[in-house]
Amino acid sequence: MSFGLAIIGCGAIGTVHAQTARRAGVTVTGAWDVLPERSKAFAKEFGGRGCASIDELLSMPAIDAVVIAVPNDRHHACACAALAAGKHVLLEKPMALTRAQCDEIVAAERASAGSLQMGFVCRQSPTSLAAKQWIDAGRFGEIYRIRASMTRRRGIPGLGGWFTTKRHSGGGPLIDLGVHLIDLSLHLAGHPHVERVSGVTWSKFGSPIRDYRYTSMWAGPPNLAGTFDVEDAASALIRCAGGLSIELTVAWAANIPEGSTRDGISIWGTRAGAFFEVMGGELSIATEEEGMLVDIKPQFEAANALDLAWDGQFRHFTQMVTQRKTPVATGDQGRLLHGVIEAIYESSSANREIELR
Repeated sequence: MSFGLAIIGCGAIGTVHAQTARRAGVTVTGAWDVLPERSKAFAKEFGGRGCASIDELLSMPAIDAVVIAVPNDRHHACACAALAAGKHVLLEKPMALTRAQCDEIVAAERASAGSLQMGFVCRQSPTSLAAKQWIDAGRFGEIYRIRASMTRRRGIPGLGGWFTTKRHSGGGPLIDLGVHLIDLSLHLAGHPHVERVSGVTWSKFGSPIRDYRYTSMWAGPPNLAGTFDVEDAASALIRCAGGLSIELTVAWAANIPEGSTRDGISIWGTRAGAFFEVMGGELSIATEEEGMLVDIKPQFEAANALDLAWDGQFRHFTQMVTQRKTPVATGDQGRLLHGVIEAIYESSSANREIELR
């Protein structure tokens, strides 16, 4: 069943969503961006109407669902407006800037004819799906430790722009990269209750902006007159009910020699363990069979893992819109995750462990 889709936010991530919709055979009906010229260029490339305002877009009867891919500080207002208009929503991470805003989005969904799916695309990568399948089948036994890491040597995005301005982004790599890794870790483990967190953040590389050395920059070039008031690295220990601990390391910039570390997800279970790169093509499982230690490496489709993850997320979104299926990543999960992120920031600031209620 086809449906009318609109993209709110016509930058890099909005373009990825539009390309994903195109691969799925879904036509973009409308688009809006805070920069009017970008809305028009987006509509010219992907079709539909380039709207002058979000109100114009949400008033279009032909639009059944929207993807929200605006900067973080606009997530709350756009999501609440779309849900109030009865639209189905795919909301990019992070859910919002505060837990109170997350609460308002969840309340807006409950009062709406539409449904909300969070954009936790890492759940849909081939390696993540395979690891989850093994865990749910009981083949890992008790999961008691997950280590999640995503680091860059020099990868501060759009230095001096909204990414590195806290009032727009909410934070640095913890809210940019860490939100994906924490969500995926909790998802793999069956969403246990997070009891306590201990975290630390650092800001060592982006200030002054003119002194930052890099080879490339996503969302660049740097704005020398801009702001850098977020962390560039973070580490956390997350303790969950039942004994699971999640160890997190994220960095936009660090003096890490190339090839000296492997970023990804490491799972420790009583019957098996695993390691995989989140958007990579290999899953390595260590287990025992017939009294012997064995390594298992499932084979995956020879295709771009990143495209497969985006395609899988959009397929679930389509099923939510057209078949009223339960969202694969819910607003409640997004709200709880944001509480964990806020607690890590609080722990770093207060220099102590934080208990979550």
